[in-house]
Amino acid sequence: MKTFKNVLLVALFFVTATVLGQTKITGTVVDEMGEPLPGANVVVKGTTNGSATDFDGKFILNASSNTGVVVVSFVGYTNKEVSFTGVSDLGTIALQPSNTLDEIVIVGKGVIDLVQERKTPVAASTIRASEIQAKLGNQEFPEILNTTPSVYATKTGGGYGDGTLRVRGFGQVNTAVIINGQPVNDMENGSVYWSNWQGLSDVASGIQIQRGLGASKLAVPSVGGTMTIVTKSTDNKEGGALASSFGNDGYYKTTLSYNTGVNEEGWAASVLIGRWQGDGYVDGTEGEGYTYLFSLGYKPSEQHAFNFTFTGAAQWHNQRSTRLSIRDFMNYGGKDFRRFNADWGTLNGDEYSFRRNFYNKPIATLNWDWNINDNLSLSTSVYGSWGRGGGTGSRGSNFGINPFRKDLTEAIADGNLPYRKTDGTIDFDAVVANNRAGTPFTGDTGRGAYQGLIIGSNGYSEDGVNSNVAVRRASMNSHNWYGAISNLKYELNDWTFGLGVDVRSYEGFHYRVLNDLLGLDGYYSTGNKNLDTGVIQTETIKASPFNDTGLGGAKIDYYNVGEVDWYGANGLVEYDNDDNLSAVVQFGLSKQTYTRIDYFDQINNVVSDTESKTGGYVKGGLNYNINDAHNVFFNAGLIKRQPFFDAVFPNFSNNINEDAENETITSFELGYGFKSEFIDVNLNLYNTTWADRFISRTIRGTDAVDDGTATFSGLKQIHSGIELEYTIRPFDGMRLKGMVSVGNWEYKDNVTASVFDSSQTLVDSATLYIDGTKVGDAAQTTATLGLNYDITSNFDFSADWRYAAQLYSDFSFQLDTRNWANDAAFLSPNNRGALELPSYSLFDIGAGYKLNFDNDSSLSFRVNVNNLFDTEYIAEASSSIYTDDTDPQVNPVTTVSTYKGIDTRNQVWFGFGRTWNLSLKYQF
Repeated sequence: MKTFKNVLLVALFFVTATVLGQTKITGTVVDEMGEPLPGANVVVKGTTNGSATDFDGKFILNASSNTGVVVVSFVGYTNKEVSFTGVSDLGTIALQPSNTLDEIVIVGKGVIDLVQERKTPVAASTIRASEIQAKLGNQEFPEILNTTPSVYATKTGGGYGDGTLRVRGFGQVNTAVIINGQPVNDMENGSVYWSNWQGLSDVASGIQIQRGLGASKLAVPSVGGTMTIVTKSTDNKEGGALASSFGNDGYYKTTLSYNTGVNEEGWAASVLIGRWQGDGYVDGTEGEGYTYLFSLGYKPSEQHAFNFTFTGAAQWHNQRSTRLSIRDFMNYGGKDFRRFNADWGTLNGDEYSFRRNFYNKPIATLNWDWNINDNLSLSTSVYGSWGRGGGTGSRGSNFGINPFRKDLTEAIADGNLPYRKTDGTIDFDAVVANNRAGTPFTGDTGRGAYQGLIIGSNGYSEDGVNSNVAVRRASMNSHNWYGAISNLKYELNDWTFGLGVDVRSYEGFHYRVLNDLLGLDGYYSTGNKNLDTGVIQTETIKASPFNDTGLGGAKIDYYNVGEVDWYGANGLVEYDNDDNLSAVVQFGLSKQTYTRIDYFDQINNVVSDTESKTGGYVKGGLNYNINDAHNVFFNAGLIKRQPFFDAVFPNFSNNINEDAENETITSFELGYGFKSEFIDVNLNLYNTTWADRFISRTIRGTDAVDDGTATFSGLKQIHSGIELEYTIRPFDGMRLKGMVSVGNWEYKDNVTASVFDSSQTLVDSATLYIDGTKVGDAAQTTATLGLNYDITSNFDFSADWRYAAQLYSDFSFQLDTRNWANDAAFLSPNNRGALELPSYSLFDIGAGYKLNFDNDSSLSFRVNVNNLFDTEYIAEASSSIYTDDTDPQVNPVTTVSTYKGIDTRNQVWFGFGRTWNLSLKYQF
């Protein structure tokens, strides 16, 4: 906390010590159609003092002279010089296309909902492409948002692309992620897997995190906020770039891009390809991936513009998913215990892991913008996505490999893990030897081809089939997703009216296949309950994004399909007097249908009935610009969100849950903004209530409660807080940017669960005492302060400090007292709530140099160091074990101590230590 106060004093010093003799210049840059040009450069002529326009085309620039000229430029347009005298508002500056590029392909604006500063009544922060490419390096994509208020992004287990994002305390399933106006949250469960979007840092032209209700017209899961990503489309200027970056632990990435520019007929094309590889900071998490983008644009006239984009990121990477206690890390992690991973080992001398994720999710989009007349326009986007892949894990009844309801330290001390080496890793050579030592198959004559072979199984142990085996299976989550969005906009004087449609059709395929038999000759699968006997399988698939994922082949364990269709309509009424007042009301209605098909587990009920749920939203707000410096706004809204797929079909069954109801989200927010030549400040107060939640969990081993499946309905959370964001410009070339956010995120009221047995018969009830329990997995207090300094026109330096506190352990409703992390403690009214974790501070630095050549080409260098001081910190925890808790009990030969004041039995993820990356980029 002392460090936190000192940094705030430094920030205050810069505010009060700033030289007061500068001239403020403002304005708005638009294209020939009057549309804002985000990213346009505005520079005081003859100096290196410059700025870039925001998403609304607006800029603020401080000049050291009272008179002069600013030069406004944007690729594909003729530069424009505008004179200024004293503090000046240059008004609207319209750029014209250059003579060689008299057509430009910019499409899809009508389906991308961005917050406009001092106009849209929504709290938002924007990260530009230059900052993404300069500072992200080899971090997880959502981590670039950690400098914005109420955002907490972590690496979770630490594999490439395994990070997660939380906004205002709400997890990723409750944060809408929209790319070019299209929703990407999973249609069944709302999840976003960043490993599927590894190439976003290469293709993103900007990110806007809209906290709270957001500006999107779509009915999306924006409980915490909306992350809007705008990617590159077809560029209007010929050119290209070759970039390479290097980083810690063998990380290497290369990308190549080229743009044809727009020809005389209005055609243009852009292409980008990239490849990355790395060994991973965490032990045993090597990975490799490819990024690809092709964009084709066509603008035949001023009324029509078309753009087709095909992009994706195919990858595979090993993971760390086995939960580890603090003492596990310390006992087996070696010198840098944070790197320890219990899911890997060696096989024939090479790295091998039970856990590997592999996926390829290409998405194709066709955008059409039609300017029907001066008042009426139509924007349409049609898209399709075809995800293929999944994740691997162990299967079999060899219980000597992984800990079961214990931490790794306890299981090894008890002598239960003979297939672990002394360093805690898995001895896969011994696993293979054990599989090969099994008895030969002696089954009936119908399977004579397999007699004498070594066959293993998880659910069968007769006829010489071996159960004490382990194989690597692959759990697939593939999908076909098609959708269309179309928005009609009518503008009349100060009023704008909008109508839109949003149609989606999703089919998700969930099944398991064999990936590696680990020395066995075959696997006896008993997963299909429609068959009288099991099936011996020898077919395996490769854990690769470019290979057959087994959708049409033999499967084990389970095979089901989820079908979700979506039909939505929305409307908008907006008033803007172009001076000081703007107001908006948005509303939407959607119908969602659910169908579940189960080819393995639902005998005589393969195809479920189709259930439909209707939801909707209404939200609105007002912004008032008091003067050129001050503005205030408010927004409020109500969302009735349809339940997720597993709430409609709980417990992996085809029986519809008649009690499933819409979740209710209410939100209210107040905001204040201040802009001056030296400092910009935004202040927000918010309150969000998330009610009528449904959760289904297994309950086992609790006193006085029958075993079964507990269904909790009516869960409620209340999230409130205050956010401060500021930018200080002490002098030309220097910018200080920071934020402070303080939240209070809690569960509200206790909740009673209904307990059902395996035949779905109500057998008991249980009360969960969670009223006042802190919501975990996201720091409720965060602060940052960043320095960006252009030392010369070619050389820049940056330094960032980040502070996180009031971070609590996650409560995941795992109500089995036999589990190591005993969430069942919340069944007692005397529980002590979620465990608070130690606060931490991190420092990052970076520097860049750009060498310009006479032929409009350039060579850029950039180096970043994250966690400069190699600080040890806990980023997440999944248990709340207090130092005087008697459970979970431990073997006397093991020790329990404390780490920074918390019990070492707690299961956590440590954040990464010091990492670095160096990048080079040649633009031509």
